[in-house]
Amino acid sequence: MPGYEAHEPQFRCVLPFDAEPAAVRPMRRAAVAQLEQWGAASVAEEAELLVTELVTNVIKHVGQGVSATLILEWRCERLRVEVHDKSRELPTPVQAGCDEECGRGLHLLAALAADWGTVLTAVGKSVWCEIEVQPAVCQRVERARGALGRYKESLPSMAARGRSEAAFLYESAVALIADLLHWVAAQGQDPDDVLDQAQMHYEAESEGEAAAA
Repeated sequence: MPGYEAHEPQFRCVLPFDAEPAAVRPMRRAAVAQLEQWGAASVAEEAELLVTELVTNVIKHVGQGVSATLILEWRCERLRVEVHDKSRELPTPVQAGCDEECGRGLHLLAALAADWGTVLTAVGKSVWCEIEVQPAVCQRVERARGALGRYKESLPSMAARGRSEAAFLYESAVALIADLLHWVAAQGQDPDDVLDQAQMHYEAESEGEAAAA
């Protein structure tokens, strides 16, 4: 499929919605909240604009009230945003004049995204676009996810609660941080000092990433 990497996405979120004007803001907020949870807040602003455009396009060109689905997939250095609907009519870019709205959405996708396209599916179509994610963010999150993946195997009681994967990883992160603080205290160090230093490192790196964006 065009635009896809060979490997599986590291993170994937599926958000069904009804194509109504009132759905645009909740979908935008849900996407931003999901990216923040994944640690990809650096691309939240671009993703928010793309989600708004894709959802609005379904409302305008497929019809109000139709069922559609927003999917977010993070493949390390790229975030993929796609919307599925049940229409098999593919959008076509046009040279939009000053008074023409049709076609402008695709030009916006092309301007904001690193890549974009449309794909016919078994029940309709998908319009997708991809955003570049800074490698530094990707490497940090990849290491954290690897550590949590290994760590959660030692917490079978948490898995038995029937939590979602995202909730399970969140609880695993809290448990891992707590265990690290116990280890720091066992070495005769102050856990609060470690937390303060980690927070300072995080804030400094986040500011550097924002300045470079």
